[in-house]
Amino acid sequence: MTTYDDILVDRDGPVFTITINRPDAGNKLRHQTCLELFSALQEFRIDPKLRVAILTGAGDKFFCIGGEHDPITSLDQSQVLPIVDIYQAIDTIPKAVIAAVNGFAVGGGNVLHTVCDLTIASDNAVFRQVGPSVGSFDAGYGSWYLEDTIGRKRAKEMWFLNRKYTADRALEMGLVNEVVPAGELRARALEVARDLATRSPMAIGGMKGAFSARHNGVSGQARMAHDQHLTLYLQTREAHELSEAFGERRQPDSETFYS
Repeated sequence: MTTYDDILVDRDGPVFTITINRPDAGNKLRHQTCLELFSALQEFRIDPKLRVAILTGAGDKFFCIGGEHDPITSLDQSQVLPIVDIYQAIDTIPKAVIAAVNGFAVGGGNVLHTVCDLTIASDNAVFRQVGPSVGSFDAGYGSWYLEDTIGRKRAKEMWFLNRKYTADRALEMGLVNEVVPAGELRARALEVARDLATRSPMAIGGMKGAFSARHNGVSGQARMAHDQHLTLYLQTREAHELSEAFGERRQPDSETFYS
């Protein structure tokens, strides 16, 4: 298992926990953090023994309070914080990702938990979008997926007015799935993750593709077609016969296609 500097990873059977480990900086995401998160998510994706991931923050005050942007002095795209790579990875991994929000989820941190499949929050969690008040915005996952989650008017309220929302209010709005006492958050997230791990991997992957396809256009459709439909098709006798016939340089036996 890879070791990192800005994050911690832990395996517990089929559950893979990723912890943003910068509590003194509010668990902010800098370039290194994003790169490590992306690497850990890929590690989770390709390991067939891992079925569910939990994403959380170190300490008991911050889940993540957004991005730590270095000053951008040119139009060099490589200088842009690669946070969208993280959102996309979470959204397209054909496995469940649970956000365990253990404190403030602000700005990019609020988007981060929103793109996860489920969110369990501690009762001391606080949710907020601050973009217009700090000269920033997220006109992609942070707007579209937030609108899907809490509705158009509430999403605009969060983005335009930059109010703070308690965990109970977030639950009422549909921003989180459940709220638990702070001391029980990790145990509850692990309990839900283990329950999820008993579900059909193909079904979970298929549903994730279906949920993301509406917004991801050809990307979402490609994932549905490749990751799910093609995987099933390659197990058919038709696929086997065509592949073997091609390798043997002969005409396929079409009678075997539907048998």
